[in-house]
Amino acid sequence: MLLSQGRLRQSILLLLLVSVVACCLFLYTTSLDEKLPILGRLKSEPSPPPKPTPLYKPKAEPRPNVVDNFPRAASAKSPSDLPRIPPWNQPPTPHVQDKTPLFIGFTRNWRLLQQVVVSYITAGWPPEDIYVVDNSGVMQSNQKGLLSLQNPFYLDYGRFTKLLGINVLTTPTLLTFAQLQNFMTFTAVEKDWEHYFWAHMDSPVVSDEEYEEEGGPYKSLYMRAVTVMRQTMEPEYGPLAARWFSYDKLALVRTQAYVDVGGWDTLIPFYMGDCDMHERLWMKNFTIEDAKAGLVYDVASAVDDLEIFYRRNSTKVKREDAAQQAGDSAALGVKADGRSSPEYHELLRMLDEMQRSKNEDQRGRNTWQSAQQGGYGEPFYRDSAGFEQGISMTMNFGRDVFEAKWGRGPCNIREAGLGEDDAWRVVPGWEKEEVQQKARDDRERESKGRQKKEQEEKRGKGS
Repeated sequence: MLLSQGRLRQSILLLLLVSVVACCLFLYTTSLDEKLPILGRLKSEPSPPPKPTPLYKPKAEPRPNVVDNFPRAASAKSPSDLPRIPPWNQPPTPHVQDKTPLFIGFTRNWRLLQQVVVSYITAGWPPEDIYVVDNSGVMQSNQKGLLSLQNPFYLDYGRFTKLLGINVLTTPTLLTFAQLQNFMTFTAVEKDWEHYFWAHMDSPVVSDEEYEEEGGPYKSLYMRAVTVMRQTMEPEYGPLAARWFSYDKLALVRTQAYVDVGGWDTLIPFYMGDCDMHERLWMKNFTIEDAKAGLVYDVASAVDDLEIFYRRNSTKVKREDAAQQAGDSAALGVKADGRSSPEYHELLRMLDEMQRSKNEDQRGRNTWQSAQQGGYGEPFYRDSAGFEQGISMTMNFGRDVFEAKWGRGPCNIREAGLGEDDAWRVVPGWEKEEVQQKARDDRERESKGRQKKEQEEKRGKGS
C-alpha cells in the first residue's frame, strides 16, 4: 500500500515537471517568433520585395562657364574708368523737366541684363532714371555679393549702382510676370509717377543714328521717347493707356489707366496675362498706340564685349569695300559729328544676326532663360532644369485660367463679343456649335418644365 502511494506521488511530480517544461518551451518559442518574425515567415511566406530607392534623371551635359561681357567694367575702379557715351547720345543736362523712370525686370541671365542696361545708357537714357527690378527671388543675396557669376540668378549690384549709376529694386520673393507688372505700377503710384516706361531684359536698343526729324536736329532714342511721352499728355490723346515701341519690348504706361482696370490679373501668371490686361483696357475704352523712338531688338544672346555699344572698336569691324578700306567717311555715310560710324553699323549687324538666330532657333525663343546651371551650394540654390520645368507648368496653368475666365482660348475676346462683365460668367467652349445646341436644348427643357408646372398648379386650383 505504501509502495503504491509512493509511485503515485512520483508519477504526479513527473507529470508536473513535464508540464512545466512544456510551458517554458512554448513561451520561449513564442517570444523568439516575436523577436525574430522573419524566421516564421521564412517557413511560410516568400520574402518581401526590396524597398524602392530613388531613380534619378540623367545628368545634364555641363555647359561652358559664363564669361562677363563687359571686361572694362569688371576692371573699373570708378565711373571715370568706363568708356564715354557717344556725345550725340549724352543725356540732356540739366535733366528734362519730365520724370522718365524706366523699369527693367530681371530673374536670370546676367549677360543679357547687363547688355540691355548698357544699351539704354548708350542710347541716352539717364542712368539715374533706370530701375532694374531684381526679381531673382534670392532676397538680399545679390546686394550682399553672395552669388557667383555662374549662378543664373546672379546680378552685380555694386557694378550697377556704383559704376553705371542705375538703381536696383529688390522684390521680397520671386514674382510671376503679372505680379512683377503690378509691382512696377505699385512703385509708380508710391513715387507719384504719372507715367513710366518698362522694357524686356532680352530687348537691347540702339538710337537710330541716321534718323533726323524733318527740319529738326538729331534726337537720341531717349529724347524721342520723351517726345512721345509729352504727346500723350495732350488733351486730344484722351484715355490713353500705353504706347508701344515694337509691341511692348519697350512700353510707356499711363499709371492711372492700369490702376483703373485693377492691374494685371495675377491668376494668369505668365503667357496670356498680357492679352487679358490689354483686352480689359480696351473694354474700358482706353487706347494703346504704337510709337517709334529708335531700334529695338529681341535677342537670346549677348555680345562678348559691350564696349561696342559705346561705338568703340572692341570687335574687328568688317570693311568689305574699297571705300571702307580707304577710310572714306563720306562713302561710309559717317555724319560730321561721328554718327553712323563703321562700329555703329557693325553693332546693328551683330544685333540683326542675334535676333534672326533667336527667331529661327528650333528649340524655342527663350532658350536664354535656362542657359546657366551653376550656383550649387549658394543661397537660394535652385536646380536649373527643375526651375525651368516649374515655370513652364505655371505658364500652362495660366493659359487654362485665361480660357476658364473668358470661355475661350484665343486672345481676341472683344471681337468674339465679350465685355468686361463677362469674365468668369460664360460657359467654357461657348462658341462651339455642340455647346450652343446643348444650351438651346436645356432652355427648351426648362421652358417645358415651367409650362408643365404652371398647368399642374392651375388644375390644382380648379379642383
